[in-house]
Amino acid sequence: MKEASFNLFYETDGICIDTRTIYKNCLFICLRGENFNANLFAKQAIDLGAKYVIVDDEQFANGETIFFAANSLNYLQDLANFHRRKFKIPVIGITGSNGKTTTKELINAVLSAQYKTIATIGNLNNHIGVPLTLLRLNSEHEIAIIEMGANKFKDIEELCNIAEPNIAIITNIGKAHLEGFGSFEGVLTTKKELYTSINPEDGLIIFNSDDPVIAENIPKGIPAISYGTKANETIKGNLVELNPFVCLKWENKNYSSPVIQTQMIGKYNFYNFLAAITFGVHFNIKPEKINEALSSYSPENKRSQIVKKLTNTIILDCYNANPTSMRSAIESFSMIKSESKLAIIGDMLELGDESLKEHEQILNLLKEYSIPTITAGPIFHKLENPIVIHKSLNTNELIHYFSQNIISNRIILLKGSRGIGLEALESCFDA
Repeated sequence: MKEASFNLFYETDGICIDTRTIYKNCLFICLRGENFNANLFAKQAIDLGAKYVIVDDEQFANGETIFFAANSLNYLQDLANFHRRKFKIPVIGITGSNGKTTTKELINAVLSAQYKTIATIGNLNNHIGVPLTLLRLNSEHEIAIIEMGANKFKDIEELCNIAEPNIAIITNIGKAHLEGFGSFEGVLTTKKELYTSINPEDGLIIFNSDDPVIAENIPKGIPAISYGTKANETIKGNLVELNPFVCLKWENKNYSSPVIQTQMIGKYNFYNFLAAITFGVHFNIKPEKINEALSSYSPENKRSQIVKKLTNTIILDCYNANPTSMRSAIESFSMIKSESKLAIIGDMLELGDESLKEHEQILNLLKEYSIPTITAGPIFHKLENPIVIHKSLNTNELIHYFSQNIISNRIILLKGSRGIGLEALESCFDA
């Protein structure tokens, strides 16, 4: 049977991969997974309004509205690359163990002050999300900002082959998804695949020179722009204060900013701001517009959010966690001037053989900073440390605990892996 053409896409109003969100005149691509096979719903997709459907099981194809491809996922990815090549615009590739979604949002906030941008929605940064983002590109867009995630070797290389970025930034390289990578060195090797994809002739790398791992791994022969706190940086930043929000100043050879009051907490976000500033300067955005974008940006989706309650203040940072981001969050929390801090931390998942050791080191760090701590999750539950005032196997146990033990007049850090669900505790601390 003749394989489906990419031209089908240009006769429709866009891509859909979920029968629950089918819209009229879309191209529906039937993907498979461990527990689903969308080929079974090919005819239903047409009935629901799809103009064309791509299947990778010939028995469902009719050659009129339902077309066969040898592999539907490959068709989606190859189509995305084909479509991306129609646009001669800057394509920014962002990866890193921590901060890539926040950095992507900040870069988008700055660049969209002057340009028509397209950026990854949320954290749809995998082998499906990246193609879907690229297929939203249209003739109005001037810059594309593509977030790239990785769980195992070659993931970044695969995404770069699809997106073909010409500007790269790795936010940092830390201990994340160690089950898939095996070691920190494995994480480093995979993240550097983004640098490898950049063409030396017309590409650019933007990097944090304060991060020794990043700075030591910038490839030779590719133009690079640095940001950091040292005097010789392209963009030099100064963390003025954490109150608990980040207050910063920045300068380059032509400009020195006033103090910028942001709506984000954490020293780790200071560098995310500097990254966004560097992109803004590179794309010739006026400093005043850059500053306004930074000060007006407010985080969402449980990433470094401040939630004010009746007597308590909650730092809601429980979208995800690994040893690097957990350590950064705790160090930043320790810098907040308060005598009434409480850390509520959840297990860090997907750490493989290093898991127990890494959790123990986090408790020791909290002990070093004398921050009273409550833990949630079976891994932390196995450990003993005098800094821990209570531990529970799961979030539900903690909800019961707080119903019997009222917390008031505290500044509270909620930090843990997505699977622990610490955000459910928010309602336990005042109305």
